[in-house]
Amino acid sequence: MTSRLDELAKATPATRDRYVDFLRAGSILAVVFGHWFISIIHWPDALIYQTSAVGVTSYLWLGTWIFQVMPIFFFVGGFSNLVTFQAHERRGRSAWSFVKDREVRLLKPSLVFLAVWIVIQVFLHVADLGRATGPTLWDGTRLLRGVRPPGATIPFGPLWFLGVYMVVVAIAPAMIRLHRRFGLWVPAAMIAGTIAADVIGFGFGHPEVRWFNVAFVLLLPHQLGFFYADGRLPAQPKRVFWTMVAVGLAGLVLLTNPWLFRLFGEARFDWFPTIGYYPKSLLGTDVEPISNAYPPTVCFMLGGIWSIGAAMLLRPRLSRWLEGPGPWKFTIFVNSMIMTLFLWHMTAYLIAILLLWPLGFGHQVDSTARWWMERVVWELVPAVILAGLVGAFGRFERAHAPRIEARSVG
Repeated sequence: MTSRLDELAKATPATRDRYVDFLRAGSILAVVFGHWFISIIHWPDALIYQTSAVGVTSYLWLGTWIFQVMPIFFFVGGFSNLVTFQAHERRGRSAWSFVKDREVRLLKPSLVFLAVWIVIQVFLHVADLGRATGPTLWDGTRLLRGVRPPGATIPFGPLWFLGVYMVVVAIAPAMIRLHRRFGLWVPAAMIAGTIAADVIGFGFGHPEVRWFNVAFVLLLPHQLGFFYADGRLPAQPKRVFWTMVAVGLAGLVLLTNPWLFRLFGEARFDWFPTIGYYPKSLLGTDVEPISNAYPPTVCFMLGGIWSIGAAMLLRPRLSRWLEGPGPWKFTIFVNSMIMTLFLWHMTAYLIAILLLWPLGFGHQVDSTARWWMERVVWELVPAVILAGLVGAFGRFERAHAPRIEARSVG
């Protein structure tokens, strides 16, 4: 593997934007670390699931302002989709071929993941192991055994994000056409739509309207990725990125503190039950009826704006650092198995639970002193298991890995 990394590193064209690869690799590592770190484990009556420590730990919400990297994922995805789409155009290939190629790269490792878990679930059903959960299929037979329905994080949580991103890839050609024709008006419309959806959803009692923000909020960083790929965003002066950071963070502070909403009296508790203002966490907390993430809110959008601004400010220095062989080879290494890491990291965590729970680890149902002391264990043990899973299943991703070729800005 080392010799292969050396070859890929040496073959990297000088025009390749290494920072995009670094952002992708850093984002997936942050996701893996964060999911393992914040977990509070529950195992009642043959059912394993987790809740988040963010809602029961003072100031842990601050970590979500830093480690909520979904906007960075979509930002990098927008860059990659535009660059790849342009490559297809130069070769005379269609938008359909672009979508097919991108979806196949996502689907092959995902179908392997699903196939393995279908076998496991059939075995659990036949052996009558684990509590039955999930929607009823027939005659009282439930979909799953031993774990919560697929929306839960262990072990199927990554699938919802994958499903959303596959939709984004499918509509990417249309979004690229909008970008070429209307430019900044597209993200401006998304920002306006996000604000309108929250105002109507919270202030006028129509919560179903808030689901429009799945499109507005998640497509906004993807659209900004187009501006990175065509060179317009990197060409901006630093003050633009400092403004993005300032607006994003100031907006978050303003909207997640109660003093602003006290101006609206008791009505604020109709908008935000029990708390009266936007929650501070950019993840669901399991204890608050309002989430900034499901569906996304203005606060989630502001988190994306500040993090993209910060990423652009760090770009010159980190790009120079990535010229070094060590950092670049590590970046290539992580990117070569990024889908495998994403798909299997919560399976690794589930296996760690099966091993460590009988030894007395993970039994805290709150962020106690022991819960904090165990964080090292709950990072290291799943990491070792995940390394084994990557060794077993990474080949299905590497078969469709892109070559290290020129992928410059502009």
